[in-house]
Amino acid sequence: MTQAHQLFRQNFLEYASYVIKERAIPDLVDGFKPVQRRIIHTLFEMDDGKFHKVANTVGWAMRFHPHGDASIYEALVNLANNDLFIDRQGNFGNILTGDSAAAPRYIECRLLPFAKEVLYNPELTEWVESYDGRNKEPVVFPAKIPVVLIQGVMGIAVGMSTLILPHNRFEVLDAMAAHLRGESFELYPDFPQGGIVDVEDYNDGKGTVLVRARLNTSDPKRIIVEELPYGTTSESLINSIEDAAKKGRLKISSINDFTAESVNIEINLARNTYSKDIVDALYAYTDCEKRITTNPLVIRDNVPTVMGVSEILAFHAEHLKVVLKAELELEEEKLLAKMHDRTLERIFIEERIYKRIETKRSADDVLKAVHTGLKPFSSELLRDVTDEDVERLLKIPIRRISLFDIERNRQEIEQINEQLEEVRSKLENLTGYALETIDRLKGMFDRKEHKRRSTLKKFELVDVKEVAVRDLVVRYDSTNGYLGYGVKTGAEQVTVSQFDRLLVIRRDGSYQVIDAPEKEFVGKGMLHCMIADRDELSKIVFTLIYQEKTYKYTFIKRTRITSFQLKKLYPLLPDEKNYRVVRLLTHPNAEIGVTYKPKSGLRILEEKFYFSDFLVKNPRAKGVRMTVKEIASMRIRPVKGDVSSAKDPELFDEEEDA
Repeated sequence: MTQAHQLFRQNFLEYASYVIKERAIPDLVDGFKPVQRRIIHTLFEMDDGKFHKVANTVGWAMRFHPHGDASIYEALVNLANNDLFIDRQGNFGNILTGDSAAAPRYIECRLLPFAKEVLYNPELTEWVESYDGRNKEPVVFPAKIPVVLIQGVMGIAVGMSTLILPHNRFEVLDAMAAHLRGESFELYPDFPQGGIVDVEDYNDGKGTVLVRARLNTSDPKRIIVEELPYGTTSESLINSIEDAAKKGRLKISSINDFTAESVNIEINLARNTYSKDIVDALYAYTDCEKRITTNPLVIRDNVPTVMGVSEILAFHAEHLKVVLKAELELEEEKLLAKMHDRTLERIFIEERIYKRIETKRSADDVLKAVHTGLKPFSSELLRDVTDEDVERLLKIPIRRISLFDIERNRQEIEQINEQLEEVRSKLENLTGYALETIDRLKGMFDRKEHKRRSTLKKFELVDVKEVAVRDLVVRYDSTNGYLGYGVKTGAEQVTVSQFDRLLVIRRDGSYQVIDAPEKEFVGKGMLHCMIADRDELSKIVFTLIYQEKTYKYTFIKRTRITSFQLKKLYPLLPDEKNYRVVRLLTHPNAEIGVTYKPKSGLRILEEKFYFSDFLVKNPRAKGVRMTVKEIASMRIRPVKGDVSSAKDPELFDEEEDA
C-alpha cells in the first residue's frame, strides 16, 4: 500500500502541475493560456493576409494542442470575440444573447495587424518542441502589452483558480504610459456588455465588484434593460426574471427579448405595479445585480502567483522597455551586418580583388587570395572577415559586378548609418521610445469604437430581505401543533416573507430560531412566536415563571434572547424533567399577585411581586426563587414604568389570571 500511495501521490502532483501550467492559468508575459497561444501561433504560420476557414485553423492548431478540436474551436471563438487579435468573418455568436457560433466550416478568421505589432517576433521568441516532437511552438510571446488585463481571463485548476476582469484597452495603455512617466494611475474593469460597476471594494483586482444591468424606467409601466451585467446574457437574465416571477417575488405581465447588436429586454409590469416599485426587487432577486469576486492568479517564472492589477501593469510597462531594447539591439546587429556586407562588396569590386582568383586552381587558394586582398582594408571593416563572408562575395554574379554603382553603395551605407544613429538614440532613451510605441499602438484603434462601455458608480448591494414583501401569514394550529404559512387553520401569528426567521418558544421551555416554515411541527401549547429580528429582540424582556414539580417552589427568570444559531434548540428551564412552565410574558413590567393554598400555620395568604424586582439575566442563567409556598392562583397586571414592591403601581391593563 505504501508503494501505491507514493504512486498516487506522484501522479496526482504531476496532473495538478500540468493542469495549472498547461491548461487553466495564463502566463503573465503574454497573458495566454497554452491553447490560446497555440491558436495565435498557428495563425501566424498561416498568415497570408487572407481569411482562413476556422475548421482549417483548428486542424492546424491540433499539431500543437493534444486535447482535441472542440477545445481549440471554443477558445478560438472566444479569442475572436474579444476583438483584439483576430479578425472575424461569419457568425461567431453573440456575447449579448449567448447564441453560439456557427460550425467551424462556415466561419473564417485571420490575424489583425495589431497582433503582429505586439506579439510577433520569432527571433526574440523562445521555442520548444510540441507535444509529439514534430514541431516547434513558442514558450511565450514577447508581448508588449498586458494582454491578461485587456482580455480578462477565467480558469479553474486543481486547488486554485483565476479570475481577472477585462479592462479598456485605451485605459490600460494610458496607465502604462503614466507608469513610465512616474505618474499615478487608477485602473478599473470595463465590460463589453456595458452595465454599471461599483469598484469600491475592487482592491487592485484582489477584491470584489458589484455589477448591475442598466435599466430604463422612464415608462412607469414598463422597464427596458439596456445593458447587461458582466457574466450574463439576455437569455440567462430573462430566465432569472421569470424564475423570480414564478416564486411571487416580482409582478410582471410579460417579458420580451429584442436583443441583437444592442441589449433590449422589455419587461411589462402587472396591473397596479409600477417601475419605481420593482427596480429594487429586480436587483435583489434576479441577475440584474451580481457580486463578482476576483482572484488575479498568473504564472510568473513558472510559479502560480497572485498579482494585483497595478503590479501586473507595472511589470508590463517595464517589460515593454525590455522587449523594445531587445528589438533595437537586434535591429542594430542586423544594420551592422548589412553595413559590413556592403563595405565588403565595395572593396571587393572597387579594388578588383575578384581578379586575384582567376589563376587559382583550388578552393583553398581562392579563399586565401580573397583574404589576402581584403587584409589591407581591415581598418574600414567592422569586424574580421570570415570564410562565410568570402563565400558570399564569391557568389556575386558577374553582371552585378559589371553594373556596380559605387555612388549608390555609398548612399546605402549613409542610410544604414542614419538608421544606426536612430536606433542608438532610441536605446539611449528607452522610456521615450516606449511612450512613442504606446501612442502608435493606440493609433491602431478607433477611440470612439472602443470607448469605455461600463459606467463606474457607487451603489449599495440590495438586500433581498429588505425588498422582500411580507405577504405570507403564519398560522399556528394548536390542535395538531403545526406552524407555518402553509397551515390553513389556526390562529394567525405573524406576517412574513420567505426570507424571515422566526423565534419559537415551545411548551417545554425550549426556544429555537427557524426559517419561516411552510409547515413545521413545533408541538402543542406553543408559548410564543415572533420574527427573529435581533434589533427587535433586544428591546424585549421575556419573563418566565416556572415551578418545581416535587416541592412546588415557584421561580422567575427574566432574559433577553439576542444570540442564537439557526435551528439550534436552547433551554430556558434548568431541567425539563423537574420543572414546568407556568407563564411566559413579554410585559416590560407587571404586578404578580399570588394567592397561596391555605395550610396550618400559614398567616400570609396573598403576596405581590413586580417584574422590576428581578434582574434581567443571560438565557443560560437559572431563575430566582420567588416563593417556596404552594400557589393556588396567580394574577398578572401590567404596570407603567419601573415600579417595584416599594411603590404603588399604576394599572393600565386588565388582569391576567394564571
